[in-house]
Amino acid sequence: MLEMAGLDAVMERAYRLLITAPETDLTGLAAELGVPIAEAERALRDMRAMGLVRETAGSVPRFSPVAPDLALGPELTRRHAMLDSARRAVDQLAEEYRTNVRRRDAAQLVEILPSRSALREKLRLLQDGAREEVLYFCRAGHVAMPSTDNREEPAALERGVAYRVIYERALLEQPGMLPNVAYSVDLGEQARAMLALPVRMMIVDRRIAVMPLVQHVRGVSEPTAAVIHHSSLLDALIALFESHWTRATPVRLAGDDTEDGSAAVTPSGDDLYLLSLLVAGVSDKSIATQLGLSLRTVQRRLQSLMELAGAQTRMQLAWHAAREGWL
Repeated sequence: MLEMAGLDAVMERAYRLLITAPETDLTGLAAELGVPIAEAERALRDMRAMGLVRETAGSVPRFSPVAPDLALGPELTRRHAMLDSARRAVDQLAEEYRTNVRRRDAAQLVEILPSRSALREKLRLLQDGAREEVLYFCRAGHVAMPSTDNREEPAALERGVAYRVIYERALLEQPGMLPNVAYSVDLGEQARAMLALPVRMMIVDRRIAVMPLVQHVRGVSEPTAAVIHHSSLLDALIALFESHWTRATPVRLAGDDTEDGSAAVTPSGDDLYLLSLLVAGVSDKSIATQLGLSLRTVQRRLQSLMELAGAQTRMQLAWHAAREGWL
């Protein structure tokens, strides 16, 4: 048990014996341990060198223990520091090894996930391990799980991980999605929307990406996905996300009113939320259904926005919103 502190089996038994019988001589210690005198003498010598025991002067030398926290504490602290240093060195060597292997073997750059369960588990583990940022392309028609079942995102947002998510318009039109997006945005997610996205994709900390490759193969519904490690391919996927991010429409959260007191010349937070969905291409009917409004109410509010902007058409409304920085 005390090997990490530098004690062998005989030394540990001897030290424990001294703890319970605070003082003994060499002969008595050897008898209690059931070992030859020479073995007990060697153990005492090594223990004295480590500061575990002290010798009491007399005609027959006797030995007593030093308090364990004083005797063993510094050594354990030193060995713990050495272990941490060794662990860091191993991590560094492992990363160098992986980097060199990937240079020599392209198969190391891309890991294949052969099933839906493997993909779901990888998405869960990567989000649980995210430290800085998660980038997401969310397309309609889920592969591993519905967006509403992504329970790892709220926990990651809570510990300070940034999420930037681009939603496909068809996904926003699915039942329950708009309240789910609003909930995530309220937690800190930055959400934008586009008419269509080229792929499904998640990128974590700009070091690893997951991208489904094939959803259906010869009638089998198990998806195939790729895990892409640090490489030029990963750099290209990051650039793909950033190019779409700059062109996507921000999704405003209902209730996000302006803070500069300019409510008289800008829409309310609720109307900006509605406007962001409109610019993202979500149909009036889908907006009405998911927000629990009548189609007539949605159209009346859009007409009010057009009047506020001095726009004759919805295209002019979108142009005015972009020019004035409403979204």
